[in-house]
Amino acid sequence: MSERSFQLYDTTLRDGSQQEGMVLTVDDKLAVARHLDALGVGFIEGGWPGAVPRDTEFFRRARTELTLAHAELAAFGATRRPGVAVSRDPQVRALLAADTPVITLVAKSHTGHVESALRTTLAENLAMIGSTVRHLVHAGRRVFLDAEHYFDGYRRNRAYALEVVLIAAEAGAETIVLCDTNGGCLPDEIGAVVADTIAATGASLGIHCHDDTGCAVANTMAAVDAGAIHAQGTAHGYGERCGNANLFTVLGNLALKRGLAAADPGLLGSLAATSRMITELTGVPSDPSAPYVGASAFTHKAGLHASALRIDPDLYQHIDPERVGNTMRTLVSDMGGRSSVELKARELGYTVDAGSEESARAAARVKELESRGYSFESADASFELLLREELAGSPPEPPFEVDSWQVSVACRSNGEVGTDASVRLRVDDVPLAATGQGNGPVNALDTALHRALDPFFPQLARLELVDYRVRVLNGETGSGAAARVLVQFRDGERRWGTVGVDENTVTASWRALLDAVRYVLLDDVRPGRGAVPLATAWAG
Repeated sequence: MSERSFQLYDTTLRDGSQQEGMVLTVDDKLAVARHLDALGVGFIEGGWPGAVPRDTEFFRRARTELTLAHAELAAFGATRRPGVAVSRDPQVRALLAADTPVITLVAKSHTGHVESALRTTLAENLAMIGSTVRHLVHAGRRVFLDAEHYFDGYRRNRAYALEVVLIAAEAGAETIVLCDTNGGCLPDEIGAVVADTIAATGASLGIHCHDDTGCAVANTMAAVDAGAIHAQGTAHGYGERCGNANLFTVLGNLALKRGLAAADPGLLGSLAATSRMITELTGVPSDPSAPYVGASAFTHKAGLHASALRIDPDLYQHIDPERVGNTMRTLVSDMGGRSSVELKARELGYTVDAGSEESARAAARVKELESRGYSFESADASFELLLREELAGSPPEPPFEVDSWQVSVACRSNGEVGTDASVRLRVDDVPLAATGQGNGPVNALDTALHRALDPFFPQLARLELVDYRVRVLNGETGSGAAARVLVQFRDGERRWGTVGVDENTVTASWRALLDAVRYVLLDDVRPGRGAVPLATAWAG
């Protein structure tokens, strides 16, 4: 197979949008399409014109608002209806009116679906496929045919499933895509059926897999290995039920494990960034452990791994993460040791000698704090403060001192609940007092801290609290249990987290807030390090 002959086809905007909880506006769909095109995929399926009003509007606007550099836009729809002339079928007319260079038709290849769902004869279904493909090809469109329920249909009636492929190919369909619509197949079956279909028909085949057995990506790779020259998938594996084959994983596997240029090889380094941008647009969280693109895809926690990675990163990584635009991270926890601390310190920009006394002290302190409930995996800023203290051999001179703080919550006569906080601080022995109001204790304390310190430290003005999480530790002790508070902040382009632990949740929150302020004030003395990459921020 030549590299240029392979077709990577994205169906995020149609099949992926059937994901539970996902609602994409036309503007969202246009933005997602631009990101997919920038990644270099070959085809982007925009939706079903004529059947879904939002999709009809998408194709209308795409004519003037969507300029694609790498991909071709595809409209999706069904073959003509039983007993209706193809030239008069409104759905076929809508496909042509979408004015896309590619049209993808869905057709029944399972005899049970033909007779029960379409309620027509097997012969009429074949006639519907042939006449619709010929009509669209005659109109100058490239045509792909999705053979729905192909693997289940092949199992039930092999001869008819093969006939569907032959009829479509003879009518001019460029690629016939075999669909594991119910997602129930395993790789060995997929590979065998694809190989047999190619041998029996000689047609150019593609593959479309759902993930109901957790094998959508493996099934896609099995089909490619068996001779398929076209693979379909969705960003992050979006889709109904268990989702579709994850397009990003498929692309990484095809390019890096099979040497197939399924997209422009020069754009592979944008894979991780594209995945993050699409997550933001869809509002559907992605899996942090997703291959290639996940925030944790190249993250290491075990001490044994860290020891080896210090010598050679390839010992515990199958590729260089930079090839897909991702980064290696080291997590500091009680599972690690000096090697983990040393790797994390270097990641943060500090020079730490292997086996140094400072790294041993930092590792011991991390273990001791985590035994009390702390967690530094999502709190890089708190870890850096700890690390600097151990490297210096003593606590740094504080930029300000805390005399006292307090919070009060009151329910007013109208039912509204108000929270007030006050802080008393000192900067260079100058006493400061400030108050703040908020929608809760943390918000009120954050406001009070800003009012007190921003005039002295203008860089704090850009510090913004963006997420807040509490976990009760030792839950069997009830309301008296310790609480771990993880807070995520934004500081201009940087995003990072801090941690606080205490039996009192507000006190734990206060400690996390103080760590955030102290972290920002390290900027003047931090060793030659720029912004913390977004990929290293705890996944919100």
